[in-house]
Amino acid sequence: MALQCGIVGLPNVGKSTLFNALSSAKAEAANFPFCTIEPNVGVVTVPDQRLQILEDLVKPNKLVPTVIEFVDIAGLVKGASKGEGLGNKFLANIREVDAIIHVIRCFQDDNIVHVAGGVDPVFDKEVIDTELQLKDLESVEKKIIRIEKIAKSGDAKAKKELEILQLFKQGLESGKNARAIEVEKEDLEVVRDLHLLTIKPVLYVANVEEGSILTGNKFVEQLREKVKEENAEVIVLCAAIESQIAEFEDQEEKAMFLSEYGLDESGLNKLIQAAYKLLNLITYFTAGVQEVRAWTIKKGWKAPQAAGVIHSDFERGFIKAEVIKLNDYQTFKTESACRENGKISIEGKEYVVQDGDIMHFRFNV
Repeated sequence: MALQCGIVGLPNVGKSTLFNALSSAKAEAANFPFCTIEPNVGVVTVPDQRLQILEDLVKPNKLVPTVIEFVDIAGLVKGASKGEGLGNKFLANIREVDAIIHVIRCFQDDNIVHVAGGVDPVFDKEVIDTELQLKDLESVEKKIIRIEKIAKSGDAKAKKELEILQLFKQGLESGKNARAIEVEKEDLEVVRDLHLLTIKPVLYVANVEEGSILTGNKFVEQLREKVKEENAEVIVLCAAIESQIAEFEDQEEKAMFLSEYGLDESGLNKLIQAAYKLLNLITYFTAGVQEVRAWTIKKGWKAPQAAGVIHSDFERGFIKAEVIKLNDYQTFKTESACRENGKISIEGKEYVVQDGDIMHFRFNV
């Protein structure tokens, strides 16, 4: 599943520094480095200690983690919705991603110019929100014009769609992001074809100076207060420090460096894991001598769908799934011992896969 998170932010907030840190990061569970698809798109492994546990138990020839894509999107300036700066490119790139990582400057540095003349995380957030809302409003208004003509003819479906579109129009005009506009889940189908920018899930990254990594600062508190109503997560990190952390090849040296700052893991790890969760993703594993592999699926998927990410034949010819829980695998050490102790469950087509399941599929095509 090639799901993408777009990294956005105003100029000089640390967006590209963060992306470059991601590009240098090495996976802790396996040597599966970041790779570049395009100049501004990279694939990063999702840190997962469960892979290391399975490697120690199974001792496979190969270890394959799951990944997530990050896109370094062109910097935004006020007026982007009208094409100012690289606005058109910025907005087009955002439309293609599944979630938004919004980097906001929460540090003072006289050597790095702020586009607004001073550090103000609330202002930064509102500039980007406003530009995205204006573009979404434009999309909604265009569809309203199309649907109005049909609704006037008495078409009941069109009338209902028009009501929903008007709700989105009013919300966007009042400064709300589309994701915060209250409509029924099924009503979202009306705007699905518009690929609204502000309907995408968002994660905020507060880029702070070294001294605020553990405690945050007044700017972080301002940001948290502002996004509280969105129920959005705020990750605090120092992009400059993350760049240094990412350079360590040796895990012991990396751990020592982290401990100097009082950290037990890098901010990048927290960011990657939070982005994975933001996309409503979970991981299941296949484990054998040839390879132990992590597979990405959407939370709530049933066993046949999960099997389909390995190969479409697995889904089409699905018979059953054999499932082991990681705790049981750790307790009994081997698959055969789990089987002997009744710790392998046989699941059918209605089984909802759980995060961390170790699975083996039976199929016939």
